[in-house]
Amino acid sequence: MRFDELNLSDELLDALDAMRFETCTPIQEQAISVILEGSDLIACAQTGTGKTAAYLLPVIDLLAEYERPNHAVRCVVMVPTHELAQQIDRQMEGFSYYLPVSSLAIHGGNDGKAFARQQHALRSGADLVIATPGRLLAHIKMGYVDLSKVEYFILDEADRMLDMGFSDDIMRIVAELPKERQTLMFSATMPKKIQELAKTILTNPAEIKIAVSKPAEKINQSVFICHEYQKENLLKRLFEQGYNKRVIVFSSSKLKVRELSQSLRRSKWKTAEMHSDLDQAAREEVMHNFRAGRIDILIATDILARGIDVDDIEMVVNYDVPHEAEDYVHRIGRTARANADGKAVTFVSERDRQRFARIEDFLEIKVRREDVPEEFGGNAPEGGLRDGKGRRGKPGDRGRKPGNGRNKPRGQRRDGNRKGEKPAAETTEKTEVKATKPAAEGESPKPQKKKRRRFFKKKPTTE
Repeated sequence: MRFDELNLSDELLDALDAMRFETCTPIQEQAISVILEGSDLIACAQTGTGKTAAYLLPVIDLLAEYERPNHAVRCVVMVPTHELAQQIDRQMEGFSYYLPVSSLAIHGGNDGKAFARQQHALRSGADLVIATPGRLLAHIKMGYVDLSKVEYFILDEADRMLDMGFSDDIMRIVAELPKERQTLMFSATMPKKIQELAKTILTNPAEIKIAVSKPAEKINQSVFICHEYQKENLLKRLFEQGYNKRVIVFSSSKLKVRELSQSLRRSKWKTAEMHSDLDQAAREEVMHNFRAGRIDILIATDILARGIDVDDIEMVVNYDVPHEAEDYVHRIGRTARANADGKAVTFVSERDRQRFARIEDFLEIKVRREDVPEEFGGNAPEGGLRDGKGRRGKPGDRGRKPGNGRNKPRGQRRDGNRKGEKPAAETTEKTEVKATKPAAEGESPKPQKKKRRRFFKKKPTTE
């Protein structure tokens, strides 16, 4: 469906035409009509499907119908991160270019002057406020924010906000809102805690669920089954082969991000790190340098997996396997955008095999395997991603070898008797010899080795 087939104003359609927006995505086609009708909405769709435009376009049109009351806020958009707040604010400027609708981004990580500017803008009022929960709550506690006239309350990436611990902050902000409002909730996943939140703050909502799409076909996906200690050398080999520009490397922890970034810088690669411990000014500088090409390789946690708009990424590396299949799709979806080609490489260590097997089940494909070079300190782990005939191994099976005695019931000795019990047959010999196998005619029987006993003989004492 085209945007001009929807019930949007001419001014808004002019802005979309100037931005070269022509065709709706599925979430936009379904959500815009519901929002214009005035219903509450809960929508499940992954990042990159056009959710921001799905709620901004109809809300901008509704806000433009009449002027805002003095010193009031009419719409609040809650987001989990500073970067997403800034990105939505930039999109808001484009969409509302021909309409008299004002917006304001409220987020932390900046200096006192920025806080003072936010304070002044909130006192004056704004049509639409895009805010992180903690910073908006800090302004509310100071007593000058009027949310009594809010008509639209929007939660974007609600699942991430709950994962980041913002549940209590969100409910405190909801307590400041009028009961008569339109509430819209957008989430990439729909776990139980999101469903419970929706029951609390939404009224008879319409529901839209867009299935998580598979990665773009132009993404060249591959996987290395490797040991943990081989990962860094594999990564450097990829860089040496020419994949060293416009690269994002995702790792599972901030500590590993810092360590890997420092190691790559020592190897003279132009890298930077991105994680939640960086303040807002540092994060903005890193992203600015990365977009400008002054940084070639970005080492990041999942803070970059969603909501960051960088279109020309050539390769994504999963240094660690993500926890969920949806996170894998979000990560590698950073590349092959705008009809470009892209490469996605995943390093799978022994502990991550089952997790990546679940990702392949979700994708309904087997990702192409790459061989680990022999010179990288030992062979790659043997076996596939599963144990047996398609059966995933149990977590407790890792590292267990048959015959090593670890799987015996507690308290049972190697001779099969429990502690404190006498052996079934006492022997006076300290060693025993296995019966020899009958030899074929004309052959002499082969002697059998004595069975080694696990004890130390006492040394003879001298008097």
